[in-house]
Amino acid sequence: MKPDFNPYSLRTGSPSVETYLRLRVVSGLSAKTVQAAEAGLPNTWHGVTVLCGDEPVGMGRVIGDGGCFFQVVDICVAPEHQGRGLGKRIMGELVGELERRAPDGAYVSLIADGDARFLYEKFGFRQTAPASVGMHRTV
Repeated sequence: MKPDFNPYSLRTGSPSVETYLRLRVVSGLSAKTVQAAEAGLPNTWHGVTVLCGDEPVGMGRVIGDGGCFFQVVDICVAPEHQGRGLGKRIMGELVGELERRAPDGAYVSLIADGDARFLYEKFGFRQTAPASVGMHRTV
C-alpha cells in the first residue's frame, strides 16, 4: 500500500506582507493595509506559515510583550485547504512555542470567531466570562 502523501509543511517566522494580506482576506478575516502589515509583522513573537508545496495557505502568530502578556492572532487557512487539520497544526506549533519560551504565569489571550472556539478549547483556552469580558475598539 502506498503511504499517504502530505503536501503541507510548516515554516516558522512571520509571513511576508503579501502573504499576510492575501491570507487574511481569502480566509474571511478583515483586510489590513500594507502600512499596518509592514509595521505589525516585525513585532511577531512567534509565527508560522503553512505551505502547500511552495504556496502559503495558512498562518498564525503570537504577539505580545515577551514576558507577561501574549495574544494569539491571525489564525487562518485558505478555504480550499480547510478541513485538513491545518488550523490544529498551526495552534499546536504556537502553543508549543509558548510552553517552551513564555515565562511561568504569562497570560495568553485570543479572540475566538464563531466555531473556532472549539479548536482553541482543545489547546486549553477557556472563555473568560462571566469573571471578565473581552472588549475591543478599532481606531
